[in-house]
Amino acid sequence: MEKIDMTRLVDMALSAIFISWVLPLWIIVIPILRLTGEGEVFYRQPRVGKNGKLFNLLKFATMLKNSPNLGTGELTVHNDPRVLPVGRFLRKSKINELPQLINVLIGDMSIAGPRPQTPRCFAAFPPAMQDRIKQVRPGLSGIGSIIFRGEEKILEHAANPEAFYDQVIMPYKGEIEQWYIQNHTMKNYFLVIITTIWIILFPKSKIAWKWFKGLPSPPAELAPYL
Repeated sequence: MEKIDMTRLVDMALSAIFISWVLPLWIIVIPILRLTGEGEVFYRQPRVGKNGKLFNLLKFATMLKNSPNLGTGELTVHNDPRVLPVGRFLRKSKINELPQLINVLIGDMSIAGPRPQTPRCFAAFPPAMQDRIKQVRPGLSGIGSIIFRGEEKILEHAANPEAFYDQVIMPYKGEIEQWYIQNHTMKNYFLVIITTIWIILFPKSKIAWKWFKGLPSPPAELAPYL
């Protein structure tokens, strides 16, 4: 059996298990979202998947419905005023990402892999990186998500957040995602899962740099934040 087939089997098994574990939490979150903010429960956003195919990524709604047309558009900065009060907790705890387990179960995504980007953000990857990243399923979590877990705070310090994102963050994030693709093993797959849980519990931890040897070094503009 090929490696990618084994990964898909593990994805299906883990997503089914995780959904059964978090379902009681969803039963609590869904009515809270329905009764607060703008009453929206789920947010669906087109993302670039395997082979460049677009799919609707699922999240719990955390921002104003018109957010893509307000402020910094698709980019979210620290203390973004478009984030709803309940949404702040959901984003900080990463609970807002849990509906993507459904995306994993149906085959849009993997548990671990390059983070799926919107078409606008995906276009910020250099073309060669785009071609490489499109060869695999995007992940619920990944090296890029782990290293850039403080991305909102990084953008807060940029004079021009969109330019900094396109010219500095995305090229380096693409290098990290390529590193994972080139070093994909079941060991690294499970290390991504374990590391993701670890940094949710200990957000300031630098353990990813110890567990994933050989990661590309960040550029000078990003080194102080990573």
